[in-house]
Amino acid sequence: MENTPPPQPSPPHFLVVTYPAQGHINPTLRLAKRLAATAAGTRVTFSTAVSAHRRMFTSSSSSFPGQHNNTPLFSYIPYSNGFDDGYDPDKHDASHYLSHITIVGANSLAAIIDDLAASGRPVTCIIYSFFMSWAAKVARDRRIPCFLFWIQPATAFAIYWHYFHDYAGIIAASAVDTSGLVTLPGLPSMRIRDLPSFIRSTGSDDNDPYSILLPQIKDMFDTLEAEIDKQPPRVLANTAAELEAAAVASVADRVEIIGVGPVLDDAAEGSLFKADDAYLEWLDSQEERSVVYVSFGSISVLKKEQVEEIMNGLKETQRPYLWVLRKDSRWKGANLEDGRKQGMVVEWCEQRRVLEHRAVGCFVTHCGWNSTVEALMCGVPTVAVPQWTDQGTNAWLMESVWGTTARVEVEEGEVVAAEELRRCVEIVMGEGKEGEEIKRKATLWMKKGREAAGEGGSSDRNLKTFVEEIAGSNFVY
Repeated sequence: MENTPPPQPSPPHFLVVTYPAQGHINPTLRLAKRLAATAAGTRVTFSTAVSAHRRMFTSSSSSFPGQHNNTPLFSYIPYSNGFDDGYDPDKHDASHYLSHITIVGANSLAAIIDDLAASGRPVTCIIYSFFMSWAAKVARDRRIPCFLFWIQPATAFAIYWHYFHDYAGIIAASAVDTSGLVTLPGLPSMRIRDLPSFIRSTGSDDNDPYSILLPQIKDMFDTLEAEIDKQPPRVLANTAAELEAAAVASVADRVEIIGVGPVLDDAAEGSLFKADDAYLEWLDSQEERSVVYVSFGSISVLKKEQVEEIMNGLKETQRPYLWVLRKDSRWKGANLEDGRKQGMVVEWCEQRRVLEHRAVGCFVTHCGWNSTVEALMCGVPTVAVPQWTDQGTNAWLMESVWGTTARVEVEEGEVVAAEELRRCVEIVMGEGKEGEEIKRKATLWMKKGREAAGEGGSSDRNLKTFVEEIAGSNFVY
């Protein structure tokens, strides 16, 4: 009797679910595309809230949009969170929003999963990102393996982990002095200012608009904690082991952080904002490594005083600059573009195209993780101007671990003065010893990051192994 070959595992179907914000959509959509390209036949469905989906695909009608830009193996299907026209802080209560989207979002996502199964495309794995723990609960109800995709640095994950496991009191006691040092297991000593901003407050201050977010973060860790009795939870992370070895090791006894990044595949179609290509023509006209690029991301709204100081600081450098400044950070009568003689101000741009441009020599950044790794992978030295959340931690990594930045010195919550901004830009753009060392390290870490994320690198191998294990149903659930 002939031996029958064992059946080959079916290609997996990943449902990638993300919060409807630009900084969340970018890395998760990039991961989704990497998953789709990792193994032949892999199916991926990408899902964000209806409000963001409509902005990604502006041709969508005002009614509930269906699938758009789909291929046989890659689909976009939005879930409804009950705020299909988007969240407006001037109209909606934040606490109600967060509780409501959990209930409505879970019901909508469950219906999507059921519809996919009914159509012969059952989901075999769910990957969810920040503030989406309710998606994990939906997955468990249907006994579908699910994994958190951590879109901040592994260092921030490690800090939060220790904070929620016996170190909250130590951090709170040290928080009165932002220059004080805190030492957490397996991590180098860090100043209070280097920790995520959410754990530097009590979380109960009615005047703190972000205090309600710490419970949301704790819920992510509680969700992971529920898995530990079965097996150490695995967390996919938008980083590489080579970039954050200490952080990965510091929690390895309880959580396996799997570096699958930095993921930087082109995800322009995921943009919630529209860019004008005029800035690319302007960049083409500038000399090599001469331009100061400035962007504080898609969320931060700058005070008028801060905008004025940045404007003055950029003018004082006498260097050409490209500044991404949201409309709601401008004020009537402001002369920001200086007639384009020195600089250009735009509302949005495709950041990776800018960072890869030969004319860009420095990136003044708020230190969001997406911007941090994009600068790293493009070899662009930075001026770090962290604002909140994980940005202080990212600035610490750039300054103390990689050595790729000049960090502004300013009291927490204070405006960065024009002279301080000019000083840091001159360090990075100048020809002094400190600036040359920053440029050298930017090139060095770019090579390390690209090797890790490239074909055969540690992150590439990790992702391929993960997909193979999902396809082979090797995860016990």
